[in-house]
Order: sequence, then structure tokens, then C-alpha cells
Amino acid sequence: MVAKPGDTIQVAEGKYSGTFNIGYITIDKAVMLYGGYSTDFSNRDVVQHPTLFQPDNESGAKSRKALFTLSGAIDGTVIDGFIFDMGMRNSYSPTKGKPEGVETGMLLLPPEKGPNDKPTVTEQCLFLAAGNKGGNIKISNNVFLNSAKFAIQGGIPTGTITVTNNVFVSNRMATIELWGTSAKEIANAEIANNTILFTWSRVKDFLDMGYGVRIMTKMQYNIHNNIIGTSILAGVDHTRFNKDDLVKLDNNLFFLNKKADLEYSPDSNTKVNITADQFGDMELASIEGNKNEVPKDFPIDKAYLEGFLSARYSEEADYDPDSPANQMREAFGLNKQGKLATSVTMFGNRYSWKEALKLFGAVSGVGAQKPE
Repeated sequence: MVAKPGDTIQVAEGKYSGTFNIGYITIDKAVMLYGGYSTDFSNRDVVQHPTLFQPDNESGAKSRKALFTLSGAIDGTVIDGFIFDMGMRNSYSPTKGKPEGVETGMLLLPPEKGPNDKPTVTEQCLFLAAGNKGGNIKISNNVFLNSAKFAIQGGIPTGTITVTNNVFVSNRMATIELWGTSAKEIANAEIANNTILFTWSRVKDFLDMGYGVRIMTKMQYNIHNNIIGTSILAGVDHTRFNKDDLVKLDNNLFFLNKKADLEYSPDSNTKVNITADQFGDMELASIEGNKNEVPKDFPIDKAYLEGFLSARYSEEADYDPDSPANQMREAFGLNKQGKLATSVTMFGNRYSWKEALKLFGAVSGVGAQKPE
């Protein structure tokens, strides 16, 4: 990057595909990036002048990296006012797992891929690389959607990473997963006024991962005033044994998380699934004002929501121990074989970035507000 540490970079509306149009950008110094400008830079409005980072599927043949990687001396970095859409880089089934009214079929994970597609790039949307020097980093007023491996993930040794006023939709494994990397110091994370929806599991069986926010280790977390809903497992995961007195969880609005609002491990090999109305029994540094209720007149894609609520995974075994093939295998001392057919009605389907923009300002005081 030509810019010098401390520079401010303003980016006009339009679609961008990353360095040399091959699907990624590496930031190795502290710069302040602001999107949402009109083409003549006379006006800034993140919603009206969308600055879209959207690599295409073909880019997966040239590079298989995170869309944005922060490395090196990043203290003072700001990323503000962008739409990060991984949905065109992914591969989706043309027919399988496609509820009525949803834009695509199910997300396909490598080695599976759609006809004439490159395989999905299963890397993060925004990644804080190992060895970065940490500091104060601010990620605000953005949209992150359709990431096939975390929307934001990584650690910092010191400082505070602030994730505020963003919209996150249809991301896989976890939407936000942050941790500290220093053996001697505790880093900080503030996760506030974000709208986090449709976080999908690791694979299509819905059994592992699928969290809105993951509380990891060596970090103090202040998670407040977010909307965290429609997670395959839990809205917040607190099972990594980070100290309870390092966690604040206040004034969040939870809804329709399939397993729980909070998954918690009080002891080794123990997991408890807790809803917001049970948070009063928790002994965190602060845990007040949380609710579980569906927001009224919420501008969510109704077809996508219906597909999510009805999402089912099934398996059907086809095993005949007396088939001619298995009799032959037995005669030669080989293991008998069968087939396992699996199906899913929906998994990681693409969500429209234009629909995601409607979520800014949907609920006053909680979730992402309209960027100023």
C-alpha cells in the first residue's frame, strides 16, 4: 500500500474487487479508511453511496485469502463505511437447499462446487493476522455478509478493538471471534450497536459452531446494545473459560437463536444453554438489560427467515450386508460398505447486500443505527 501510517483514505461509491482484482487487500500499517462517498466526494452517506468490496468467483482461481487482512503496526487503523460482500466469490448449489424466494441454493464447501464455478474460498472477511502489534482499531458503519469463514476474526496483543454499528448477515461459523495474544497483558474488545443475523454452522448438519459472538481468551469484552438473532447455535458463546469478571453483556436484544442466547461452560466438560430471561443467575462483570423478543416491523428478508426457521438436515443410510458387492468384499476379507445420503433444506445461502442495508436504524437504541 502506497499510503503512509496515519493517512486518511476516502473511497467513493462503486464496486471493488481487491488488489489487482484478485480478491484480497492486505493492510500492514495504520491507516484510516472511509467509504460511502459520492463520486465527486461532495457528500458521504454509507447507505446512499455504497462502497462495495465484492470479489467474484473467478478470483478464487488466483487467490484464496481473507478479503481484508490487518498485519504489522496497525494501531490507529479505522475501517468505516464499507460493504464487504463475499457472496459472489462463494459457490452455491443451483438447486439443492433452496427455499422458495431465496436468491441461491445452499453454500457449497470445498471440494464441492457449482457447475462452472471455482470452489468457495473458506477464508475470513476481515482477519487480524498473527504477529500484528495490536493497539486501537476501530471497525464501524460497515456491512459484512456471506463470509464462508467468520466475518471478523483474529487477536491483538494489547489495546482495544472496537466493533460498532455494523450489520452482519449470513456468515459461517461465527460472526465475530476475537481474542488476546499476549501472555502478560489483557487486550480489550468493545462490541456494540451491531446487528448480527443468520450465523451458520461449520457444516450443513448444524451441530458445530454457528455463533453470533464468541468470547475467547486473554481479552476483556464489553458486549452491549447489539441485536443478536437467528444463530444456528447460540447468540453468544462463552465456553472458552475466559474469566467471568472480564465479560460485560448488557442491553442486548436476542431473538430466534436456535439453541440458546448464551452457551456457557461453568466447568470443564460442562455446557449450559441459557436464554436472556435466565441471565440474572449469571455472575459476569455486568449482565443487565438483555431481552429476548422479536423486534416489531423488523426489515428482515421474510423468505430467508422462513427458510432459516424451517431449515432441516437429514440422513438416510443405504446398507445391504447381503448385496452381491458386500458378499464379494466379505469373501476377500474386506469391510462391507453402504451409502449415506444427506440432505439439507438451507445452509449459508446468499443474502442480498441491498436488503442488508435496510437493517441500519431498524430498532432505535439497539443494533446498528443509520450511519451519520
